Amino acid sequence: MKAHEIMVRQVYKAKTEDPVRVVIEKFIKYRISGLPVVNDRNEVVAYLSAGDIMRYIGKHEDHILYSYFYTAVVKGDNEEFEDRVRGVLPLNIMQIAHKKVITVDVNEEIENIAAILGKKQIKRLPVVKQGVLAGIISRGDVIRHAFQAIL
Repeated sequence: MKAHEIMVRQVYKAKTEDPVRVVIEKFIKYRISGLPVVNDRNEVVAYLSAGDIMRYIGKHEDHILYSYFYTAVVKGDNEEFEDRVRGVLPLNIMQIAHKKVITVDVNEEIENIAAILGKKQIKRLPVVKQGVLAGIISRGDVIRHAFQAIL
C-alpha cells in the first residue's frame, strides 16, 4: 500500500506570511493540532504544531550554562501567561515553526511511513508529489489502513 492510497487529500495548511493567530484559529475550527506551512508554489517549507505553540507560551525558567571557560545564566521570562498568549498571536508563523520538515513521496510504502512516524516520534507526515503538497498522513491513518482488513 502506498501513501497516495491512504493520505488525506484535504490538507489544512498555512502560508509563510500568516501570523500565528491564523493557525490557532484553524486549530480551533478544524480540531487539529498541527499543519504544514507552504510557500507560494505550495511546497512544504515548515510545520507548526500545537507543541511549538506550547513551548512558546509555557513558562521559561532560568538556566545556568557551565563551561570550562565561563558560566552564564540564561534568563527565563517574567511575563504573565496571558501576556505570552497574547504576544504569540501576531508573530509570523515562521518565527516558531519547525523548518526541517520530514515529508514522504506519494509513492512511499505504508511500512516505511509507519517506521518514520514511530522512529521520529511525529504524529503526521506531509505527502508531496514532485515537491508540492499533495496530502497528509497521520498515525491514525496508518493504523486504520494496516489493520482494517484483518479486524
